[in-house]
Amino acid sequence: MAKIAPRRKIPEPACRDAAQDAAQGVSAEDKRCRGRPQVRPDEETRQIIYEAARHEFAGSGYAATSMETVARKAGVSTKTLYRLVPNKASLFEGMVSDRLNRFLSEANLQTVDHDDIEQALYAALMACADLSLDEEVVALQRMVLQEAGKSSDIAGTFYRNGIQRTLTALSDWLRMQRQRGLIELDDVEEAAGMLLGMVASAPRRATIYGGIPLPSRAQIEARARRCAALFLRGCGTAARKR
Repeated sequence: MAKIAPRRKIPEPACRDAAQDAAQGVSAEDKRCRGRPQVRPDEETRQIIYEAARHEFAGSGYAATSMETVARKAGVSTKTLYRLVPNKASLFEGMVSDRLNRFLSEANLQTVDHDDIEQALYAALMACADLSLDEEVVALQRMVLQEAGKSSDIAGTFYRNGIQRTLTALSDWLRMQRQRGLIELDDVEEAAGMLLGMVASAPRRATIYGGIPLPSRAQIEARARRCAALFLRGCGTAARKR
């Protein structure tokens, strides 16, 4: 009797089929051949996640934003998202911190220097206005106000990682100018709060509560110049006031 050769097992493909991936919600980021090394560092993936989260939080609000939606917008699997960011509260906190970290690295106030203190102060205020009057940052603040009563610490997270860190950066810059003898100030933290209020608070309130469009770049520049001049009338050195 002839022996029947055993059926040869067809090896499983090393990678998933694209249609199967789409059906099961597997992203391109996670579709790797078996045994291949990770092609993108976690930190880079986390940056992409935060960028997607920033758009989603600003556009949809905190409550309506889901981890699954952010994962899809970021092009990663939910498994990858939860491995890097454990929950939505951590996602929001990380996103706000990331936005501030990039602002502080791109617009390092410690490098804002000029022989003319008014020109230097104008440049510092413009750096802060670029963040405070950014459309998405204003949208996030609107969202925070709407969600503050529903989410216990969302307002605190935004204040600590956003507003307070901006104030600290400006306070440090003012302290440096005081040490150089270019301005006279008793309380640099209070002065930083006043300056940020002058340059950004009124336009931001008009947008959030009144639905008025944010000022144009030219309008922001003109406002920052007026704020710098007005501020220095009160805290400039005696030589400048004469």
